[in-house]
Order: sequence, then C-alpha cells, then structure tokens
Amino acid sequence: MARRNKAPSGTPALRALAEAGVPHEVRAYEHDPRAAEYGREAAEALGVDPARVLKTLVAVADGTLTVAVVPVAGRLDLKALATAVGAKRADLADPAAAERATGYVVGGISPLGQRTRLRTVVDASALEHGTVLVSAGRRGLDVELSPADLVALTGAVVAAVGRA
Repeated sequence: MARRNKAPSGTPALRALAEAGVPHEVRAYEHDPRAAEYGREAAEALGVDPARVLKTLVAVADGTLTVAVVPVAGRLDLKALATAVGAKRADLADPAAAERATGYVVGGISPLGQRTRLRTVVDASALEHGTVLVSAGRRGLDVELSPADLVALTGAVVAAVGRA
C-alpha cells in the first residue's frame, strides 16, 4: 500500500494519516448526489467487497456522542454499541449534531481527523480483512488502510456492533 505524505484533498482525515505516518491509499470516485446509500455507492464505484467498506455513524450513548464504524453491508446494532461503551441506551445522533461535532458532512463523515475526538467503536469484523476503506472526509473520497491502524488512530474499542 502506498504511503501518501501529501493529502491531495487536504481533508483533516488525510492530514491525520499523513501526520501519523500511516500507510494508506486514497481512493476517489465520482459521487452521485442521487445515491441513497453513500457506503454502498463507494463499494460499487471502487469495486470493493462491501464487507471491507466501513461507514461512520454517530450515535448518542447515554447522552455522549459516540462513533460507530461498521461495514456498509450491514447495520449498526445500537444495543450492542451501548453495551460496548458501558451505556444503558444508544440512539443515532441528529445529523446536524454529528456534522458539528465531527466537522464533516453526512455521507462524508470520517472516523479520522474529527473536529472533536469522539469515543469510537470499530466493528470486530473489520479485523478480518487486511485492509478496510473509510471515508476520507468528503463524499467521493475514501481511504484504504489496515484495520489495526484505524483502531490505533481513533483509539477505538473493538466490539461486535454490526449486524447483517
């Protein structure tokens, strides 16, 4: 995998990867504004197994914003997310709150380089792959990296929070 020291789009996610010296590959595609599901659009456009493309969802767990990173091929199990962070309940966050906290727009929220570093949970299935793809901070731009590097850079807890 290529190591890119210069972030072509200048997104905070790509800057965070460059500053950490993490090997990664930037993967761009033509985003269709009519796409119903951003993650599945990325998987199809890039020709990647949807199990390797991860979506970043922001939830509220007992009043605290929390990031969940799960495969686009499945759904977030909110009960499992709550358990993973020691909360009683979790619900998806209001999109505007997610955008304010992360500094990214919905459909381009990256788990990397967020405005406010939120506690993060990465689905355990991510570790089954040599590399995974996450948003690089804008629609139409993903970054491929090792799941271990994703976990390390986000300080994530790894737990089974995705479901088919």
